[in-house]
Amino acid sequence: MADLLGSILSSMEKPPSLSDQETRRRAREQAARLKKLQEQDKQQKVEFRKRMEKEVSDFIQDSGQIKKKFQPMNKIERSILHDVVEVAGLTSFSFGEDDECRYVMIFKKEFAPSDEELDSYRRGEEWDPQKAEEKRKLKELAQRQEEEAAQQGPVVVSPTSDYKDKYSHLIGKGAAKDAAHMLQANKTYGCVPVANKRDTRSIEEAMNEIRAKKRLRQSGEELPPTS
Repeated sequence: MADLLGSILSSMEKPPSLSDQETRRRAREQAARLKKLQEQDKQQKVEFRKRMEKEVSDFIQDSGQIKKKFQPMNKIERSILHDVVEVAGLTSFSFGEDDECRYVMIFKKEFAPSDEELDSYRRGEEWDPQKAEEKRKLKELAQRQEEEAAQQGPVVVSPTSDYKDKYSHLIGKGAAKDAAHMLQANKTYGCVPVANKRDTRSIEEAMNEIRAKKRLRQSGEELPPTS
């Protein structure tokens, strides 16, 4: 028992092997490199923020600038710039489809962009205030015309000229009217007056005569002449 206890104590007092020492050394070196990288990244962010604060301050003091477009940035840099702009009391927007190509534009409060201007930037187009003003006026004009048309009601379309006047050299001014008076209905077609009908019998008389003729034909007697 004493021998077993002694062997355990001796093994605990035994220094670690060479491989264990190398593993711990590499872990310490990796942790030191990671810490150095973190410090460098932190310092880069601080320097980037100072640079953005300087550019934003210059932009504010320049009365000739109402907006400023920055070069494409990564997500962290854009976040820092948006924060700097917000602290300075300005307005900022990010544009661009791909994350690597996205950029930031900043505007002074009194020159905040309209919805049309923002849509233009989102489409990747340059904003032209003159063209936008012309487009706005045309839109307002079209809207006023629609409102006026709605108030006036449906439009009655009338020919600009009378066809009879146009062809008067061919048919004469009174030709069409005279021709209409000369036309007479053909009495052999359609409805005609009762006085013009040859058969003045009633329906009942005609039916009685038809039945009598039928009976005579069946009996073989000679049919009497019709009036």
